[in-house]
Parts: sequence; structure tokens; C-alpha cells
Amino acid sequence: MTAQTPEPPYYAVIFTSVRTEGDNGYSEMADQMVELAHQQDGFLGVESARNEIGITVSYWRDLEAIKNWKENMDHSVAREKGRKDWYQSFKVRIAKVERDYGFVI
Repeated sequence: MTAQTPEPPYYAVIFTSVRTEGDNGYSEMADQMVELAHQQDGFLGVESARNEIGITVSYWRDLEAIKNWKENMDHSVAREKGRKDWYQSFKVRIAKVERDYGFVI
């Protein structure tokens, strides 16, 4: 599913990861985090895919909204569990989207 983002500028948080073996509650927590993100002021949408490497891109109105999401207590708990149980490695990148375009059939 494609996120419905506004006219730029806005921000993208790009999270790439390599998972550990097994689910270990990951799917349930991922669903909870998407629900929680939707409740955050400044959240614009999310897109995600996983094969050997997972990538989740969440879109935000501004850097303040991203900071508030990072400081959310439930999100902090999920991040710690990720480090401990779910990820072999991950990387977070934050980018300002200055232009976007696309095509829909």
C-alpha cells in the first residue's frame, strides 16, 4: 500500500533491517507500532516491505514530529526489544523530501 503524502516538503524516516530467526512477537508489535504512529501528530503514512532485508519508510510533517515519535514510551520499548530479540542489524536514515512524483494506472 502506498502512503498518501502531501505536497513536499515533508520528511521520510527510512528504517532498514536484517531480522533474527523466528517471529518472537515481532509481527504483533509491528502492527501495534503502525497503529500508534497513526495517532501521532505529524504522522503522514508508512510503506513497508521485507525479504532478506526489510525496509520501512514512515513519512512525517517535520523534524519535531519525528523527535516526538522517537521519544514515545511505547515506541522506545519496541526499539529496545528490537535490539535484543528481533534484529541482527538495522539502520535509520532521515531525509527531507523536496520533490515527489509518480504514476498510477
